[in-house]
Parts: sequence; structure tokens; C-alpha cells
Amino acid sequence: MVEGMSVTRHSGIGMTSERTRARMVERLRAQGIKDNNVLTAMGMVPRHIFVDEALSIRAYEDSALPIGFGQTISSPYSVARMIEVLRGGADLQRVLEVGTGCGYQAAVLAKLAREVYSVERIATLLGRARRTIRELRIGNIKLKHGDGSIGLKDVAPFDGIILAAAIPVPPQALLEQLAEGGRMVLPRGIGETQQMVLIERTSEGFQEKVLEMVHFVPLLPGVR
Repeated sequence: MVEGMSVTRHSGIGMTSERTRARMVERLRAQGIKDNNVLTAMGMVPRHIFVDEALSIRAYEDSALPIGFGQTISSPYSVARMIEVLRGGADLQRVLEVGTGCGYQAAVLAKLAREVYSVERIATLLGRARRTIRELRIGNIKLKHGDGSIGLKDVAPFDGIILAAAIPVPPQALLEQLAEGGRMVLPRGIGETQQMVLIERTSEGFQEKVLEMVHFVPLLPGVR
């Protein structure tokens, strides 16, 4: 489901080189990412245009970077790993992302899903993400300003739900909006003690699997 993408050069920074992204992809492969569709999508999305120009030179490092308002763009490995788990080797149809941030993860998801709905509580961040995604001419992402912990009931169910911030327990509203056979991936925990968790919905209820230790900013309620 991976398609082509037009790339616009970040003002003053010559980092649209495919070689730069190719090196990132090879590092992700060495770190254990096996899904070739995910690796291809990661190589197609220009991460540097989602961060402040002063940080563009660090865009392809395997580290989270600040995007303002106490939020970060997740490391390439975290994005690739969570999407790989979300896919589980299958095509995605309708996906909900909780925590748009700068829009980078939504852009990668858009290469792998038919529809991506992404919710962000901070209006200024959402505005920036909307401008970047429009610049990239990505047409299958719908951005919403709201409290992501309550999901988007009007367009549920989703076969994939991904949280870009940590929460102690999965919100009941999101569990209810997960389709049967669907998968939810989230960082669960508080502070330094967080785990990446996969939750699958079956005809008999929910099954979960703890995958690895992670560190994300906390998911906060409300809007601003």
C-alpha cells in the first residue's frame, strides 16, 4: 500500500537526499525492524521538515527531538517499531492516531493505511502539522483538534489505534472503538517505567502482550 510522495525541500537545509533517509532505513533494519513496507514508508517521508529548521541536521538521528509545548517527535525506531506492531504483517484500513504532534508518524501511517485519523489536543501543534502535511500533498490524513483519549466515536471502529504518548491504562473509549480483529499499540506506564503494549480485540475480548521498555511523554487530557 506504499505509494509515491512528493518532497519539498526544507527552507535552507539540503537534507532531502534519499541517501540520508536510506542510511536511516538501514539502521532501522539493523535494529530489528523487519517489515519491508514499514521500512519503505520510513524512507519515503522526509523527517527533517517536521522539526524546527535549527534541528534539521539531527532529524535522522535515532533520538526524540523537541517540537514545543513539552512535546517531542518520537525517534525513528519508536515510530517504525510501533507501526510494525500495529500492522502485524497485514494492510491497515482505518487507523486512529492519538497525539498528532508534528504529524510525522501520521505521514508514515498514511503510506500504509487507507485512512488515517489523527487527534491532537494542542491547537498550535495541529496547525503546524496541517501545514506540513498539506505541503507534502498527503490526502488520506484527517486531523482533528480534541482530546485523543476519548477517540473519534463518529468514525469508529478502527482496525488500528496507536498512541503517541504514555498512559497508565488504556482508555475505555479507545478500547470500545477498536474493531474486532483490530490492534492497539501504546506506551503504558508512568514516568521512567513504561512498556510498549499490544492489545488485540477478539470475539472473546481483549488480549495484550508486553513488547519492550520505552519512554514517551505523558498523554494529557483536555485541549488547549
